[in-house]
Amino acid sequence: MTLLWLRFAVLLYGIAALAVLPAALYERPRWRHIAVPATIAAIFFHFVSLAETLNAAHHRLPVETHELQSFLALLLALAFLTVYARYRSVSLGIFVLPIVFLLATLAAFRPGEETFSTPIRNGWIFLHIVLLLAAYAALVVSLMASLLYLIQERRLKRKPSNRRWLATLDTPLETIDQIALKSLLFGLPCMTAGLLIGSVIAQADYGAKYFSDPKILLTFGLWIAYVAMIFIRRLSGLRGRRAVYLSSFVILVVLFVWAANQFSAVHRFSTP
Repeated sequence: MTLLWLRFAVLLYGIAALAVLPAALYERPRWRHIAVPATIAAIFFHFVSLAETLNAAHHRLPVETHELQSFLALLLALAFLTVYARYRSVSLGIFVLPIVFLLATLAAFRPGEETFSTPIRNGWIFLHIVLLLAAYAALVVSLMASLLYLIQERRLKRKPSNRRWLATLDTPLETIDQIALKSLLFGLPCMTAGLLIGSVIAQADYGAKYFSDPKILLTFGLWIAYVAMIFIRRLSGLRGRRAVYLSSFVILVVLFVWAANQFSAVHRFSTP
């Protein structure tokens, strides 16, 4: 039952990590009514699991590695709730909740414990791949839209004499910018969910060494760059040439992530 409570807490942490994205980044405050209660429920089941674990091990403080991981995840989740209670802000959860999810996953799916059956596991791998590919596609669309924004901006400044040609090709700059931004906003939840699913699957097979794999490190670096790009675009209204440069940088990180497959022990598998 101890692992059952913790795995249920992991599920709730995953829901909270996804729900906090629209609440913090997409100006959808109602999503916090999912993220915060899910975190509170996860902390409750997490505490029950940790208490039972320590009681079964006959010590009051965490000693084993998985106990320390679980305890650290619980502290981080409590820190997120403390900040929310004080400032009514869920922005910290963008970074804290995925870390909590990963630490709790490390404790919940330890080497030697029960893992997924083959059909279910293959289905989750397929979903993991599809979600990440959707995120990459959204990033490419955003880059193309940013390039189109730059081209259209230059054409409008030059004011060509052939106004009929301009009218047939012109798209409002605001529309192009919205396409670029909304593509990013669509891709971030896909990337986050794909990473969370992949972490659960790989943890069951590889244990803690999964998080030292070069492919994994680069992928989490890509996720951080993705979040930073959305923050920069939302806060500074970045457009035109600078938006192209920023999107191109993240695309370059994507290429490094794909190249890291050659050095990864986790991702050397055939695509289903």
